[in-house]
Amino acid sequence: MNALTWDPSQYARFSAPRARPFHDLLDRVGAQEPGLVVDVGCGPGELTLDLARRWPRAQVRGFDSSPEMIGRAPAGRGVEFSVAPAEEFDATGVDVVVANAVLQWVPGHLDLLRRWAGQLRPGAWLAFQVPSNFDAPSHRLMRDLAGSPPWRHRLAGVLRGTESVAEPARYLDVLAGSGLLADVWQTEYQHVLTGTDPVLEWVRGTALRPVLHALDAASAAEFEREYAALLREAYPARDYGTPFAFRRTFAVGTVPS
Repeated sequence: MNALTWDPSQYARFSAPRARPFHDLLDRVGAQEPGLVVDVGCGPGELTLDLARRWPRAQVRGFDSSPEMIGRAPAGRGVEFSVAPAEEFDATGVDVVVANAVLQWVPGHLDLLRRWAGQLRPGAWLAFQVPSNFDAPSHRLMRDLAGSPPWRHRLAGVLRGTESVAEPARYLDVLAGSGLLADVWQTEYQHVLTGTDPVLEWVRGTALRPVLHALDAASAAEFEREYAALLREAYPARDYGTPFAFRRTFAVGTVPS
């Protein structure tokens, strides 16, 4: 399959709840005066600017595999942005590595984490978070629909499942086993979404991208129509909005000085 295409505008529709895990992750990073900070899978780059605000003396770089996302990154704000895949990143000489909601897209990322941990110098930090909701209705219903007639022959192998991420204990084992002082935890956010079919709108910016990429426009619209009906039943609207539980796994490690 060709590389996924991304829609920065759709992704930005829920910028506030998507930003909260980034800041919750950064709250556990204790770097004081890093020289080089890198945001792996930076998306449209707005959160990367927060790294530059926190560490104004640092050189801050952000990169993403999506040209569409990097095309929306803010220019001239003291941050260097580029297009590159996470798999090619070398953490040698980097003081803070941040990977926010990107590693779930990288098969075999446990080996990638081991490589980065081995490249970091004493005092450096590695921080990442991944969604851990692949068993949630939003994902299960999508996979079930993709595996049903008439979709299975067009969407075979397009969607990944719970194997996309590891359990928290596994991430702890990888980081601590690589010599880092590690802190791993989970948080389940109870988002309240508003508008028509808000859970569909959320996943349109992320988890649904492989399906939209694999289908023509008419087929994608039909898939969304069927999927939206399933989501409305699984996530009923309340007077105050639509509750949307979202569990994430966080991990922070530092190389002992």
